[in-house]
Amino acid sequence: MNSSSLNRRGFFARAGAVAGGAVFLTEGSLPLARLRAADSYPSPAYGATSAAEPKPTSDGSTKIFAPEGMTLPYRPVVTLNNATLPWKIVDGVKVFHLIAEPVVHEFAPGLISNCWGYSGRVHGPTFEAVEGDRVRIYVTNRLPAPTTVHWHGLLLPSGMDGVGGVSQKAIQPGETFKYEFTLRQHGTYMYHSHHDEMTQMQLGMMGMFIIHPKSPAQPLPDRDYAMMLSEWKIEVGARRPDPNEMTDFNVFTMNGRSFPGTAPMLAKLGERVRIRVGNLSTMSHHAIHLHGYNFKVVATDGGDIPEAGQWPETTVFMPTGATRTVEFVADAPGDWVIHCHMLHHVMTQMGHKFGNLIGINTDGLTRKIRKLIPGYMVMGQDGMGEMGDMGMKVPPNSTPMVGAPGQYDYITMGGMFTILKVREELPADGSDPGWYQSPPGTLASLAPVEDLKRDGIELPKDLPTASLTPGKASDPVCGPGTSLTKVGS
Repeated sequence: MNSSSLNRRGFFARAGAVAGGAVFLTEGSLPLARLRAADSYPSPAYGATSAAEPKPTSDGSTKIFAPEGMTLPYRPVVTLNNATLPWKIVDGVKVFHLIAEPVVHEFAPGLISNCWGYSGRVHGPTFEAVEGDRVRIYVTNRLPAPTTVHWHGLLLPSGMDGVGGVSQKAIQPGETFKYEFTLRQHGTYMYHSHHDEMTQMQLGMMGMFIIHPKSPAQPLPDRDYAMMLSEWKIEVGARRPDPNEMTDFNVFTMNGRSFPGTAPMLAKLGERVRIRVGNLSTMSHHAIHLHGYNFKVVATDGGDIPEAGQWPETTVFMPTGATRTVEFVADAPGDWVIHCHMLHHVMTQMGHKFGNLIGINTDGLTRKIRKLIPGYMVMGQDGMGEMGDMGMKVPPNSTPMVGAPGQYDYITMGGMFTILKVREELPADGSDPGWYQSPPGTLASLAPVEDLKRDGIELPKDLPTASLTPGKASDPVCGPGTSLTKVGS
């Protein structure tokens, strides 16, 4: 082979092939060829049916763990769209079994990916224990690559810290390692792979670790929620997140779900609500904002904040690698949005590699271009808010850039977004109570002409008007949906 043929791209392609073969053929107690095949579903072509695609095991269902016949000294944490890892007591030790494995995960309806996670979930299920517990955690590796688990924020012996090559050997495919230590603190913590972190964490290998106080200084909250924030790069139509991405992420999630796939938080009027937020995004911090309320930041992953040091907020800043715990009393009924205030984090698979058309007159341009490209549509001249309810078709295994239908209009937010629903009464089965019905006189609406005249409001004479007109059924882009048409002035 001459030197000119071994360029950088060729070197990495050949190296990847050799490494892939080495992993595929590694000797171990598990059939790694089968595991690797299950972790390598091909990306469907555009127009392909999803009927033959594997169903997600990580489907967004919510499950808590409360052993029958045992009175727990805490209010079980609810990790919406995820689960609590089961445990059992053996000779006074709380025993868990965590399995690192390929997971088929649904981010939102229509967007399913081949990820890596734990025990059938992305992110991994939540650990829940009590300060002073002796815990024994078995970690089985069903991945085609070595791994470890780091207990992020926990105070423990160095040999249990889970850093591959530093505090332990990596867990090889087919092996099961044992971690055992006593919980010396209480609070909100996390766990994640600490071997080839760029790949394994960006494929989903992380979760929450909640330790309740042995002797609570405050009354237990009525609602205790855990929320893990993360970001992903998933090309439109692809079946796997790209773990090599460094800056250009396009899917943002709460507990591994992107709106409209996020379950709402529920609370009864007057209940005290605790929300534990962790951020293990690859590169991004997040500003989590709650509408309709202020709250107090009561703890970090470094411990409780004394009451004199707690501060009121409506937005909690979440550095990557950190947790924050906030509390408030649900004293205002309604549907209250909770979302990241970094604006591209409330979009999904957004397109930004096209020109800025804001304010440009594009009348007739679509018609002219369709003579060359059937189905083409100019968009973006008035923003992107109307994209969701135009009936525009999306490629297989992808989701609209923004939102979902709401009670009054299309919701032009997606991604890292959900809703806190506060009601006087909630369904006994914990199901979604539906949309809040605002009492008379408390709903913003179109201002009556007589009110404008009474209050001396003079409107500009050049106001545009807009009407939604049905899209043509034969339109290959919009189908039977609707489109926005500017009418006069």
